[in-house]
Amino acid sequence: MAAIATATALSLPIPLSRSSKFNSKRSVRGGFRVFAVFGEEGALVDKKSPWYPLFDVEDPRSKIPQCKGKFLDVNQALEVARYDIQYCDWRARQDVLTIMLLHEKVVEVLNPLARDFKSIGTMKKELAELQEELAQAHRQVHISEARVATALDKLAYMETLVNDKLLQDTTRSEASRVDSSPSTSQPSLETVKSKLPRSSLNVSGPVQPYNPRLKNFWYPVVFSADLKDDTMVPIDCFEEPWVIFRGQDGKPGCVQNTCAHRACPLHLGSVNEGRIQCPYHGWEYSTNGKCEKMPSTRLANVKIRALPCFEHEGMIWIWPGNDPPTATLPSLQPPSGFQIHAEIVMELPVEHGLLLDNLLDLAHAPFTHTSTFAKGWSVPSLVKFLTPASGLQGYWDPYPIDMEFRPPCMVLSTIGISEPGKLEGRSTDQCTTHLHQLHVCLPASRQKTRLLYRMSLDFAPVLKHIPFMQYLWRHFAEKVLNEDLRLVVGQQDRMINGANVWNLPVSYDKLGVRYRMWRDAVDRGVKQLPFSKSV
Repeated sequence: MAAIATATALSLPIPLSRSSKFNSKRSVRGGFRVFAVFGEEGALVDKKSPWYPLFDVEDPRSKIPQCKGKFLDVNQALEVARYDIQYCDWRARQDVLTIMLLHEKVVEVLNPLARDFKSIGTMKKELAELQEELAQAHRQVHISEARVATALDKLAYMETLVNDKLLQDTTRSEASRVDSSPSTSQPSLETVKSKLPRSSLNVSGPVQPYNPRLKNFWYPVVFSADLKDDTMVPIDCFEEPWVIFRGQDGKPGCVQNTCAHRACPLHLGSVNEGRIQCPYHGWEYSTNGKCEKMPSTRLANVKIRALPCFEHEGMIWIWPGNDPPTATLPSLQPPSGFQIHAEIVMELPVEHGLLLDNLLDLAHAPFTHTSTFAKGWSVPSLVKFLTPASGLQGYWDPYPIDMEFRPPCMVLSTIGISEPGKLEGRSTDQCTTHLHQLHVCLPASRQKTRLLYRMSLDFAPVLKHIPFMQYLWRHFAEKVLNEDLRLVVGQQDRMINGANVWNLPVSYDKLGVRYRMWRDAVDRGVKQLPFSKSV
């Protein structure tokens, strides 16, 4: 377990002076100045005051673990950090009380009734003293802000240590599992992985052929609204060409996009009575792949590959793997109260894992999306993604955004907004209006992704009825994606030439790191995948 020196972990200090009269005391200890104000007989504020519950907080310093000069493991350090944050909260309340009471004193000095008993000179002197005390109190507020930032930085550092320990423990447990297995085909690979830096993930070099295990999931490939009875949609999935169309019963089917006769692309043909017709010689195939018409020749028993294909909640899903498909399909519906406003499909020139890495990261927004939704965003001193220990979902701080990675290739997010391009509040619960997004990153090939994007709102339903609004949504979505693509394409070029795109993860990379751990476990055939709900 990593060790942390208490001497650098603590920002906890210094006793405050007490007074029987309302006054200010400045105490210096260890080079840090503290300013506090107390009422009569040492009370912070009269118990009858409506402000009393706000300031009636116990000083946490008496409960701080006495561990000066000791080295702590991560759990002990986190406990110390918890008291550190409690102290910062208590200290901030004292700062607010100081300023509040000083302002009340100013009002008291300026009271017209008091002018009858004080000279102008006396009032000027008192106001000058109060002005100095207020300036000192405001300086103390800035000191407290710095202390909070320092405490949060320490928490982020310890969170990084915990994440590194999780990565290390996972690698060791998987390595020991392989060592105990009768198979010896992989030990050299595990040995190489164990030599990587503890805080590194190895995602470098040309993208390897997709592991067949990654195909054993349901994948949404087409929005239902895009598949009419007499149309077809060609797609690439795991570097194989497929075509989606509806049968005579209206149910969708997915067949190999290659005619069995002369390998002509079937999507260049047409759909006739629920069968797809090859444009070369007119051979017709049903949704199960069976050839049912061969004009100008004798009908032979011919069948092309067909995948399990279902329509569910406004999307067409396929199962490209060899394992039997699961009985249930995931739900990707927006939350209750939302209406779908846009469904957009794009073909992007990047590997789907790199695109998912990008979508699962929000810390880049104020640097990358300066011309679109993040225009005018300030750069926070600390960005965190808060999530359960065994989950693939959580929320961003300080942004009011909830986010989830849904295996195998979906990202769902809910954003609290007040007006276009601006954020409101620090959590989605504090926001009155929201935007919900679904990104499906279908692995078309090792350097191409089919992206399905769905946008929903819980406000402004009238926008659904404005003509050509879908073109405006598409324009905006493409503008945002282009800001990302120029970076991700550059990453991909360097990755192919050997650069590691996950060389040094930090604390706000948590969700992306968990996605990579999940995908690595799928590739290795781990029976119990990490971060699954059954864990």
